[in-house]
Amino acid sequence: MKKTALYDKHIALGAKMVPFAGYDMPVQYSNLGAEHLNVRENVGVFDVSHMGEFFVKGAGALDLIQRVTSNDASKLAPGKVQYSCLPNQDGGIVDDLLVYCLGQDDYMLVVNASNMEKDWAWIQKFNTENVNITDRSDEMSLLAVQGPKATAAINSLTDLDIASMEYYTVQVGTFAGIQNVIVATTGYTGSGGYEIYCENKDAEALWDAIFAAGKDQNIMPAGLGARDTLRLEMGFCLYGNDIDDTTSPLEAGLGWITKFTKDFTNSTALLAQKEAGVSRKLVGFDEIEKGPIPRHGYEIQNLEGETIGVITSGTMSPSMNKPIAMGYVARDYMKIGTEVQIMIRNKALKAKVAKFPFLQIG
Repeated sequence: MKKTALYDKHIALGAKMVPFAGYDMPVQYSNLGAEHLNVRENVGVFDVSHMGEFFVKGAGALDLIQRVTSNDASKLAPGKVQYSCLPNQDGGIVDDLLVYCLGQDDYMLVVNASNMEKDWAWIQKFNTENVNITDRSDEMSLLAVQGPKATAAINSLTDLDIASMEYYTVQVGTFAGIQNVIVATTGYTGSGGYEIYCENKDAEALWDAIFAAGKDQNIMPAGLGARDTLRLEMGFCLYGNDIDDTTSPLEAGLGWITKFTKDFTNSTALLAQKEAGVSRKLVGFDEIEKGPIPRHGYEIQNLEGETIGVITSGTMSPSMNKPIAMGYVARDYMKIGTEVQIMIRNKALKAKVAKFPFLQIG
């Protein structure tokens, strides 16, 4: 198991550590529900240093990114960030990722930890012009400071004007006395906040400074368990659960990051799928009949008992105190309000197709 630069901090805080994407990661510190609700109400800090960072710079950088990603990176100006995916050649997704435009011909791609080697090999496969691309994943740490009080918690630590940053933007500057820190208004919780990148050698100092500054905002560490329940309340996809090498971005409701104004990997086939209409789609489920929580892999049936799909993610929502889930269903069952049944331990629990996000914030 790899360890992040903050491993000793987690152990000192009594975190429950679990293997995740090749790393020993904190799944929770005290109580998952408390950590979740603190992010919704105050501010929480996640160590997500397991994520991968690839830097693409110089001549041909944009052309390479345009070729391998589904979104239109030509729309990015310096200081802007874009959610995108790497389509494969079989209609599925190699990975989903963030594309940061740090400057002219200067980009950072942030990829999922479990897919770093696969993503690197895939991008290099298309790097026929020898564009300058560097994998700095093992050198960098990432803290996600999330929640409505995030700005109040950390604003004093930097001269960057983070309070006026719009959603999905990025700045680089001095933070907590550390130079060349990357600060972005991205996140995976739906409650706002920042993702802060630094070198591993500065990670502990950054962690300590953030917690000292955020004391009056009830700042708390939060683990991967709360990260998962927070993202699921928003209907955000998790690679390996809700999207993978067999799911197309259109099926996953990611048509908004699939731009046919350019050519990219498998764009012709995906355009044909868009024009024909998808045969299945990722949808949400709530109003789930009382019983066990739906989990990944559980079968979805229509009311006649015919299999129509599969659950990809499910949890008990701490914010709403009810079970929620998402999964793929056949075309005839996509409409919001459609009644289905989820098979859990040989028992059929009724549920309704629901709109994302499950939780309305603000």
